[in-house]
Amino acid sequence: MKDPLRTLRDTRPLIHHITNWVTIYDCANMTRAFGALPVMAHAPEECADMTNISSALVINIGTLTTELIDCMIISASAANKKDIPVVLDAVGVGATKFRDDMAAKILNSVNVDIIKGNYSEVAKLAGEHVKTKGVEATSIDADPRQVSVTLAKARSCVVVMTGKEDIISDGKRTFVVRNGHERMGSIVGTGCMAASVIASFAAVNRDYSDAAKDALCYFGLAGELAAARSDGPGSFKVHLYDEVSNLSDEKAEPLMNFETL
Repeated sequence: MKDPLRTLRDTRPLIHHITNWVTIYDCANMTRAFGALPVMAHAPEECADMTNISSALVINIGTLTTELIDCMIISASAANKKDIPVVLDAVGVGATKFRDDMAAKILNSVNVDIIKGNYSEVAKLAGEHVKTKGVEATSIDADPRQVSVTLAKARSCVVVMTGKEDIISDGKRTFVVRNGHERMGSIVGTGCMAASVIASFAAVNRDYSDAAKDALCYFGLAGELAAARSDGPGSFKVHLYDEVSNLSDEKAEPLMNFETL
């Protein structure tokens, strides 16, 4: 898509989140910094209504409860009827049976357009044997590129695996994104923020693989620029928001670092 950030900022889509209580503030601010509008409505009495006026839905199971899962399914059903993208951030899948079961319940109840997680979370969803340390990524034995393709085909969706290299696949086309900086892992929440950014770009680009590629290139580039100005995680976080806010297509496009497989 040409000029995705300009399109996003001109459109200002509303992005409904049912998300992680630990990172909800950061997700809202990052969505706004990119130019979309965040809203967080978790109550079962209104969650579908909020989805009905939104342009994308993010569901993040980082701090899940049974009631929240029910609200996620209610909202995702509304999103499916409206034909807007649903992004599932599979935070901590592989850590507990309850978390695994609830992720499976979502995927078997509604259509998820984009499944996003770190290497071990996505590998677990794909049926691989993994060991997960809380919500942190661990190594996997399988080839992550093949894992992304296999799960994308099995679920008829786009799969996004975030890590040192971000892998995006719809089962036919695969992107490897290399923008980013290790400092992005020094603060809590950049993974959750990435899901919000992906949803924001997907709200204005129906090619969800392309949207996820653009989102992670731009977000990763902002991380690179912020790291160059930072002395530690505190200053990095401040500079990350500033670099996103000051980003433009003209600035970003020449610096996008990705490969198409």
